[in-house]
Amino acid sequence: MRDLYIKNTLTRKKELFKPLNAPLVGMYVCGPTVYGDAHLGHARPGIVFDVMRRYLSYSGYKVRFVRNITDVGHLVGDGDQGEDKIQKKAKLEKLEPMEVVQHYTLRYHQNMDALNCLPPSIEPCASGHITEQIQMIEKILQAGYAYEVNGSVYFDVPKYNTHHHYGKLSGRKIEDLLEQTRSLEGGDEKRHPTDFALWKKAAKEHLMHWPSPWSEGFPGWHLECSVMSTKYLGEHFDIHGGGMDLLFPHHECEIAQSVGASGKEPVKYWVHNNMITINGQKMGKSLGNFITLDELFEGNHKLLEQAYSPMTIRFFILGAHYSSTLDFSNEALLAAQKGFERLVNGYSVLQNLKASENSSVEIKPILDKCFAALDDDFNTPICIAELFGLVKIIQNASRNNAQLSLADLKLLKHNFDVILFEILGLELPKDSKDKSASNQDDLMQLIIELRKNAKENKDYATSDLIRDKLSELSIQLKDSRDGTTWEKT
Repeated sequence: MRDLYIKNTLTRKKELFKPLNAPLVGMYVCGPTVYGDAHLGHARPGIVFDVMRRYLSYSGYKVRFVRNITDVGHLVGDGDQGEDKIQKKAKLEKLEPMEVVQHYTLRYHQNMDALNCLPPSIEPCASGHITEQIQMIEKILQAGYAYEVNGSVYFDVPKYNTHHHYGKLSGRKIEDLLEQTRSLEGGDEKRHPTDFALWKKAAKEHLMHWPSPWSEGFPGWHLECSVMSTKYLGEHFDIHGGGMDLLFPHHECEIAQSVGASGKEPVKYWVHNNMITINGQKMGKSLGNFITLDELFEGNHKLLEQAYSPMTIRFFILGAHYSSTLDFSNEALLAAQKGFERLVNGYSVLQNLKASENSSVEIKPILDKCFAALDDDFNTPICIAELFGLVKIIQNASRNNAQLSLADLKLLKHNFDVILFEILGLELPKDSKDKSASNQDDLMQLIIELRKNAKENKDYATSDLIRDKLSELSIQLKDSRDGTTWEKT
C-alpha cells in the first residue's frame, strides 16, 4: 500500500490514511436531492470523489462507495420549516413526488455517466429506510438526547453538548450560533434554537408521510445520511465526503446523531470539496445562478459562448485542488478544453513512438512526481502539470529531439494510460478513439500484406524481421490457413 495523506476536516490536518479494516475502505458521499437537473456544482463532488475512489482502488484497497439519493425530508431553506423541495416541484409540475424523484434521478445518472463517474457500490434512497430512521430516533431518545413535542422529535443540542462537542467539525460554538439563529415560524416547539428535527409531524397538505410512534410524518434531512451511512458501512467507517456547504449544519448534525445513538464517532476522515462560484458567488439552485450540465454540454445558456464536452468539464474540475474554490468562466473552460486536447494529442503521438537504444531523458522521476502528487491529498492539478511535462518529452521524441529506450517507452505508455484513464477517469473523444482504432487496423493490415508478399517472394528474413519487430511492440501475429490476424499482448 502507498503512503497516502488526506486532509481531515475534523482535525484540520493532513493525516496518513490508515483504514479501519485494511484493505477494506468504507466511503460515504452525500448525493443529490433530486428535484431538478444536475448543475456544475453537482459535477464537482461527483468527479472529486470518483477520483478519490479510483485512486484508492488503484492503490490496492477494496472500496465500498455509498452515495445516497435524497428523495424526502429536505426542506426549502435546508432547515426544519418550509415545504419539501421535491413536493414543491411536484405541485408545480402537477406530478406525484416520486415521479419527480424518478425523472431527476435518471437524469443525474445520465450526467454522471457522461462525466465518466463510476456508479456507486450502493445507492440508497432516504424513503427506502424509514424503518431504520425510526429505530435510530428511538435510540437517541433512549440516550436522552432528543425529545418529542406535538408529534415531532427534536435533537437536544445543549444537552448533547454537555457530554460531547457539538461544533467540533465546523468549529462553531453554540453561543455564536444563538446570535446567528433566525426566529422561525413553528420554532417555539424547540427547547433551544439550535435543536434540529429528527422527525416532523406532517401537515395536512404534506404529500409524503409515514406512520411512526410519534405521528404521521417524515424524517429530518440530517438523520437520513446518518442512517444510510451506518447501515451500509457500520457505526464507524473510514471516509465521509461532501461539499463544503454541507459541513454545517448537515454533517455536524450527522456526527451528533450518530454519537447520540451509538456512543461512537461515526467517521475517521471527513473530506470536503470546495464550491464552484460564478463571479465569486456560490453556484446553486436556491440562488438561481446555476448552469445545468446539459446546458454546458449543449452550449445553450446565456453565460456560455459555446458547448463544452463532458471531458472538458471533468478536466476543468480536476485542474484545481478539490479543497480550493473554483470560479466558472468561459475563459477557464476554454483553457481546460485546450489543455485536455493537448493531453489527448500527446497520448496519440505516444502510441506511434519508436524506441531507441538508449534514453536521453529520465521518465521514472516524472512519473514518481505524478503519483506523489496524488498521494498528497489527491493533488490532481500537480499531477496534471507533471503529465504536461511528459507530453513535452513525447513531442520532442516524435521530432527526434529526445530518445526513449524500449523499457522507458513501455513504462511511459503503461503509466500514461493508468493515470489518464484509470485514475483521473478521462476518456478519449469518441471520434478520436474511432479514428485511432481505424487507423491502427488499416496500418496493421498494410504490415500483414507486406509480410505476406515477402513470404511469397521467399524473403523470409524480411518476414521474420516484421514479426520480431511487432513482437517488441507487444503485437503478436497469428498465421492460419485463413490468413494472418494480430492481437496486443
